[in-house]
Amino acid sequence: MFNGLNPPHYQTIPTLPLVSAPNFHQMPLLPALSRAIFSSSVHPLPRSFSSMSNFVTPSSSSVKARLRGVVFDMDGTLTVPAIDFPAMYKAVLGEEEYVSIRKQKPSGIDILQQIEDWSPDKQRQAYEIIADYEKQGLDRLEIMPGASELCAFLDSRSIRRGLITRNVKTAVDLFHERFGITFSPALSREFRPYKPDPAPLLHICSTWEVRPSEVMMIGDSLKDDVACGNRAGTFTCLLDETGKYDSPRYEHVEYKPDYKVSCLADIHSLLEANFELEP
Repeated sequence: MFNGLNPPHYQTIPTLPLVSAPNFHQMPLLPALSRAIFSSSVHPLPRSFSSMSNFVTPSSSSVKARLRGVVFDMDGTLTVPAIDFPAMYKAVLGEEEYVSIRKQKPSGIDILQQIEDWSPDKQRQAYEIIADYEKQGLDRLEIMPGASELCAFLDSRSIRRGLITRNVKTAVDLFHERFGITFSPALSREFRPYKPDPAPLLHICSTWEVRPSEVMMIGDSLKDDVACGNRAGTFTCLLDETGKYDSPRYEHVEYKPDYKVSCLADIHSLLEANFELEP
């Protein structure tokens, strides 16, 4: 789930031109309150709530919003978690600094942001560590249960599918090749700026010629996926397989999802219950 500047000796893929995001300031956004559309089978989460374990029952008068596209995170969402991120962060930052930053940022560490201002030599060493962990993840790449079925359902309703990852393009290409499921656009960390900046998500909306309010961002990270979706003005769904985000430590984070599910299989019914699915 990483991306950032490629240091001089960190070349896991051929160097690609950086893609600049267009100006999206004039794109209409759906007011946050209008996104509070709830389902009893999942955990809908209005962002004003202080705890992600809270949820409410939908009103019978709720009007379904139109949904025309779904954008997925890759690592930990479309694929089974295969990278030991805490171990990688400790290897890059050192144990003491890792613990210090983790206390300051309960929603998670942005390792790429942390190393952006390091010296070239120190940054190169950090990227070599990150590359090694990413390669180990590619060797163990496995599709998330329910991903194929969810994509087939979206295809049956002609709903667009996109992908945004902080991993490298090599990982995206391998996913497409190994599992036979393609996403378009599929933006890897060669696209700048990267998540949690809303630019890649707004770029996809522009490419699709749809409003952000007609799109859902699905991912397993509050700090990357939910933050990106919130800032872009899309619906957001947090995949929380273990329930870790119900912990009190996440009560006062800045960005919160519209929905939270424990598995991808739940999203099928969530979409049908709460949205008008239109291409």
